[in-house]
Amino acid sequence: MNTSSKSPQRRTKPSRNTHDDRVGRVDVLIREMAAQTVVTSQIVASHFGLHTTDLRVLDIIYMRGKVLAGELVKATGLTSGSVTALVDRLVKAGYVERRDDAADRRKVWVCSRHDAIEPIKEMFMPSQVRMYELWRTFTAEELETIASFLERTTALAAECAEEMRRESKSTGTKHPHKPHPHKPKEKAS
Repeated sequence: MNTSSKSPQRRTKPSRNTHDDRVGRVDVLIREMAAQTVVTSQIVASHFGLHTTDLRVLDIIYMRGKVLAGELVKATGLTSGSVTALVDRLVKAGYVERRDDAADRRKVWVCSRHDAIEPIKEMFMPSQVRMYELWRTFTAEELETIASFLERTTALAAECAEEMRRESKSTGTKHPHKPHPHKPKEKAS
């Protein structure tokens, strides 16, 4: 290959492999993965006649086994009234049930109904199988690094979200930078 045909600009272009470049790439990739997760959730939720938030809450309940409404408020950022309405919808649709706590009558647990969750799991299964196949290509050390990264990133994201929630409440402004609508200019007669 004749290297003299390369342009001088191309040879002197700085490397895009700095640490900051890699950090920026991770940021973009996480945002793309989050966007794809939203798309997948919309497809599945729509298929079952659910809202995407309902599906997310259903997943939280399923993963934890049982939850208190207050835990859902914290996990989702929704108000207690919104969580109550959401759980009511899921109960009415047959996906979850409320169970009184045996030791404390003040507590009511929200539990998923495994028979109702099964069709949702079946819809996710082909994707999950493919993801597991991909993840198995990583070494044990790589998986530990990935798991650590995801745990720390998720914990920090939850912390940042809580800070945003507190800041939003303290300012009392819902849309501080919302653009003002423009009036169309009147044409001269």
